[in-house]
Amino acid sequence: MQFVVKTIISALLIATISTVSRRLPMLGAIIASLPLTSILAMIWLYTDTQDIHKVIALSQGISWIILPSLVFFIAFQLLLRRNIHFYPALAMASLVMIAAYYVYLNILGRFGVRL
Repeated sequence: MQFVVKTIISALLIATISTVSRRLPMLGAIIASLPLTSILAMIWLYTDTQDIHKVIALSQGISWIILPSLVFFIAFQLLLRRNIHFYPALAMASLVMIAAYYVYLNILGRFGVRL
């Protein structure tokens, strides 16, 4: 039952963002940029485990790893502006993001940061 509730809440969040974005793209962007997914994940983790240390670890991991995810949004909009179709642009931006994660984690590793 808990899985169903999590799924419904998560789906409602995504549906709300896409619906709002049709009329007010900037408001949709603001809602989407909020760390709602991370907040929900931390709530679900705490509800499931009651382990604050796991929540701290998740929050810390998110804060370390957020920078490479920004690369996706930059690459995606640049690709779309160059008239690359939506799905190929989405795939290419995803590959660029994966490469950014790889490079970023290697750089962090050189400074002794292990995630």
